[in-house]
Amino acid sequence: MSKLEKLKAEVLKAQQNSDIASLYVLEQKAHDTFDEDTLMDFYSNILDLALERLTDALESHRVMDMNEVQDFATVRALYEYAIEHYSAGKIADASALFEVLSGLTNDKKFSSALKLHWIASAENITLDDFISNIADIDATESAGSFYISCFTKEAQKLLENSKTVAE
Repeated sequence: MSKLEKLKAEVLKAQQNSDIASLYVLEQKAHDTFDEDTLMDFYSNILDLALERLTDALESHRVMDMNEVQDFATVRALYEYAIEHYSAGKIADASALFEVLSGLTNDKKFSSALKLHWIASAENITLDDFISNIADIDATESAGSFYISCFTKEAQKLLENSKTVAE
């Protein structure tokens, strides 16, 4: 079995098991092995699984547990999807996703950070401006979080001046 066939079999098994975390473990191999179209399909499958898990969580009124590997991987995939929308200028879509994500988990730091994402996008602040003026990217990188988790003093002003109900 070739390296490509082996990787495709591993990916298929993870997909069949709805195992988003395993797909993320395979992510680097996918980048090194797959062509661009196959890689897009790979990420599309992660997103499909994450949206399915989101729907299940919302329907059952379940809060996602960031200490549970599948919930963590699901939240990561949904966050990346929201940032993708934000980056593409689909600010209203990103804002709606940030709003849902801000109340989806048991992690207070994540929820607080996503409320800032939500307020900024609801107030039509572009992603570039959010990153330049509100996010503290160096501190976020030092914190090692998969999401923008640290902010400048401008973030407090944004919270205080916000018309968006974030509580």
